Amino acid sequence: MIYRKVVASLGLVLGLGLVGSVAGPGWSPRPLEGTIVVESPDVAIGGEVATAAVGTYEVASEIVEVNLDGATVQAEISYPANAEPGARHPGIVFIHGAGTGHHTAFQETARALASAGVVAMVPDKRLDTYSTRDRDYPAMARDYLASVEVLRSRPDVDPERVGVYGESEGGWIAPIAAATSDDVAFLVAVSSPVVSPREQAAFATDSYLRNTGVPSALLRLIPRAVGADIPGGGFDYADFDVAPYQRQVTQPTLVVYGTADASMPTVQGAQAIIDDLAAAGNDDYTVRYFAGANHGIRVDGQIVPEFQEMLAQWILGLPGTAGASPRVAGAQPVQHFAADPVQHPRWYADGDMLVAGLATAAGAIAIGPALWLGSVAIRRRSRPLPSPLARWMAALALGALLTFVAFGAYLYKVAQLALNYLTNPVVVQGGWLTVQALGVATAAVFVTSGARVLGAARSGVLASTGWVGLVTIAGVHVGSLVLLLTAAYWGVFPPVL
Repeated sequence: MIYRKVVASLGLVLGLGLVGSVAGPGWSPRPLEGTIVVESPDVAIGGEVATAAVGTYEVASEIVEVNLDGATVQAEISYPANAEPGARHPGIVFIHGAGTGHHTAFQETARALASAGVVAMVPDKRLDTYSTRDRDYPAMARDYLASVEVLRSRPDVDPERVGVYGESEGGWIAPIAAATSDDVAFLVAVSSPVVSPREQAAFATDSYLRNTGVPSALLRLIPRAVGADIPGGGFDYADFDVAPYQRQVTQPTLVVYGTADASMPTVQGAQAIIDDLAAAGNDDYTVRYFAGANHGIRVDGQIVPEFQEMLAQWILGLPGTAGASPRVAGAQPVQHFAADPVQHPRWYADGDMLVAGLATAAGAIAIGPALWLGSVAIRRRSRPLPSPLARWMAALALGALLTFVAFGAYLYKVAQLALNYLTNPVVVQGGWLTVQALGVATAAVFVTSGARVLGAARSGVLASTGWVGLVTIAGVHVGSLVLLLTAAYWGVFPPVL
């Protein structure tokens, strides 16, 4: 009897592992072939034009209001306070990434630029039309263009020399502004994703997880999570393609990445921008890579000073610096895998269906106890389940739920490590083995509990439990099986293929 249970348990675990392997989609990112050629390790901007250095001028700032279509935002403008009277300076409008939104963002860089003679404007991000679920990048570009107009109207700004600076998510917005408005004189793309948000999210997740040292089986989660539709709808911007706009950009363009930025395709991104500009007949590009710098062009929490100096030099030297050699300079970037389109999960594991399946499983497990308690309240009595079967069923329901709780806690802890560029083999490897052990143990309990049900049915005890007992037995086993199948889909059981 024990031998048959062991064999049945092994068969169930292997079957669940097979489900996880073939349920799809799989994950096999394409190795990136070739790399971008860095011409010089020196990030300084070439060209014959002499420009003022960062720190040349005293800096003053003021808060202004920008009227948008249906809203008003504040903006901070930093400018050189002791410049020659009547002098007109180039200007730049900063476009926020996903992690910033207030006009105090970019303050260090804005004031560094102002100290070199660039009028820098940081508007608040408009939030009444911006949410996690819904984002309209062309509409956001139109909002930022209102700030461009405010800056161009200032008496200390040369209206023909005002550009935009997009960082991170702003890299999807700034090219739209440049492509749709002749008032934008230049484009700065810092830590730009270039590929669609969904592709970037999959690329970043893969990079973070590999850097953290997770088991390879866990990487299968990437397309199953990132490629899925979000329950409840929305997130249409996940597949936004900025390339059609970049192919209309004719302005001088500066591209900047940090070589330690694991979230962005640092080689592929720069190459794509260069190719898109070429489609517009635009050869005025400059690319700079900063050694050891992260997504915010920071090393050890501090903005790289050479970045601010280079940025000021490039802006102040335009148009002479637009195509000056070296075009590509700095540290050599390394990108192992390409950011490519992400496969979509099949219908049974996509969006609302996945949530509905989990809710149904939890409801099936809970319905029996709820009916039993109800019958006790109404009749003051209820037929109990046979005690060995009741204990095994309780262990089964608890094991299935605990497996999911442990899996969620494990993912949360791994995400913390990954986002902070940390490794912890005890948590990463030991935690994964613990989750898998819980899953395997629950599968074994399922087999034993099922055997108890069959035994009770043969002896006639099952029929004596009444309809409430039968519903409880069916609900716990069906609900637990659905949870085990869902856990298998998310890779909890060792893959067979």
